[in-house]
Amino acid sequence: MKYIFVSGGVISGIGKGIATSSIALLLKSAGYKVTPIKMDPYLNVDAGTMNPIEHGEVFVLDDGTETDQDLGHYERFLNESLDKNSIATQGSIYLSVISRERNLEYDGECVDVMTYVTEEIIKRIKEAGRSNSADVVVIEIGGTTGEYQNILFLEANRLMKLKNPEDVIHAHITYLPIPASIGEMKSKPAQMSVRDLNAMGIQPDILLARSERPLDQQRIKKLSISTGLEPEDIISAPDVDSIYKVPIGFEKQNLTERLLNKLGLKRKQKDLKEWEEFALKIDSAKEGVKIAIVGKYFSTGDFTLADSYISVIEAIKHAAWSQGLRPEITWLDSGKVLDNVEVLRKFQGVIVPGGFGSRDIEGKIATIKYARENNIPYFGLCYGMQLAVVEYARDVLELPGAHTTEIDPETKYPVIHIMPEQEKRMLNREYGATMRLGAWDCKLKEGTLVYSLYKDLALITQHSPLISERHRHRFEFNNDFLGQFMKKGLVISGTSPDGKLVEIIELKDHPFFVGTQFHPELKSRPLAPHPLFVGFIKAASQIS
Repeated sequence: MKYIFVSGGVISGIGKGIATSSIALLLKSAGYKVTPIKMDPYLNVDAGTMNPIEHGEVFVLDDGTETDQDLGHYERFLNESLDKNSIATQGSIYLSVISRERNLEYDGECVDVMTYVTEEIIKRIKEAGRSNSADVVVIEIGGTTGEYQNILFLEANRLMKLKNPEDVIHAHITYLPIPASIGEMKSKPAQMSVRDLNAMGIQPDILLARSERPLDQQRIKKLSISTGLEPEDIISAPDVDSIYKVPIGFEKQNLTERLLNKLGLKRKQKDLKEWEEFALKIDSAKEGVKIAIVGKYFSTGDFTLADSYISVIEAIKHAAWSQGLRPEITWLDSGKVLDNVEVLRKFQGVIVPGGFGSRDIEGKIATIKYARENNIPYFGLCYGMQLAVVEYARDVLELPGAHTTEIDPETKYPVIHIMPEQEKRMLNREYGATMRLGAWDCKLKEGTLVYSLYKDLALITQHSPLISERHRHRFEFNNDFLGQFMKKGLVISGTSPDGKLVEIIELKDHPFFVGTQFHPELKSRPLAPHPLFVGFIKAASQIS
């Protein structure tokens, strides 16, 4: 088994996840079985309890593992589903070591960090490869080189390289800024980040040089001299208008061949055709489709952060490009929409994504009402589905004060309530990894819009109307009100196989009004757009 470590220097958010995904895709296209793993330096056991504004969205895998958003990039680029072995936080690693110590599994040894924690890291890396029968494991090291928090991951890298030098290589992503006051690309930060890596006992084999513009030969020469790398091993990684063009840019610079040669491997095939055709669709899309995402996890200080809903944004793009359309996505703070709901009039489609808590919830409900009454295509995801039920109860069923018990435990009309097993966990303050998580089956109702959308992409048949979608929630539709809703025109287009849990709602006589209890965005891929997003985009494109 071969191993490629990927680290980053100079700044956070440099694109390690995209680089890792691109490397994995290129090696897969060369005929190898590749599996990625994210080594996250946080002491959280998983990403489930992290604030999405600070850390980005929580990406949920089929097996219910709550992960870092980079796992979403891995799945989208590889067009494969991953499992719990593809994520290891420092918190989960320490927890394993401490649990084993408590069970006397170290035979009374003094358990030190450098030995036993590093061994656990190496064990996780190798297990990720074995569990997926991989030829190559690509390991993304979270954080920035030079920080204290990821030292142990780099030490694991050093030890693996020391023991098997022909099987382990390192790709380092660094940044070359172009200060506006100077107007020249500066290489010194990149040189210093490589020096930080050298101080850990690691010499990179490949340098991925991020910048606003492509590197010139002068910069490549300077980096080659200062880092000890061959010029051919310094790969320019300029800003691009789509992350999906990154692997193509790497391929043109022979990154695949450089990686294979350093690992002692030969190319088995060259198969980037589908990916290149997909990239052409991005460039050929001219007509725009205007979509508003109305949420509350956008603002961080004076800045707007899209990472909180990255999978939703990417799913919109996949669907739009598949229809030859250019997505024009606007992020709207739900609190501000409440003060000016007419701002929605200029959009062709509206999405209310998942979320938790009471802040700015009335802005989301006002958004849903406006979209329903003004025939604007609406797509509600998880919380967006639950709030659509609340809005319908208030304004169509005429149940004043109807709400979800998450927000109003004393509401007279609890149309959304907590799942029974979740109530016990909440009382015991069991928050981490305790929601209804992962892939669950859903049975679709024949004759509904949702049924037709899945059937159009051959994802179901009349004899097998089951789909599998990923969940992350504690609250659900209250079946005590089911009859009232159906009598007033709400269509239940999908339920759990036993019929007890409402999974999908929709409305007739509306261009597109669909809410899902699950998160369809988590399964959308560039080469396989999600059918519900495709249906939503098609409907939105018909709105002038």
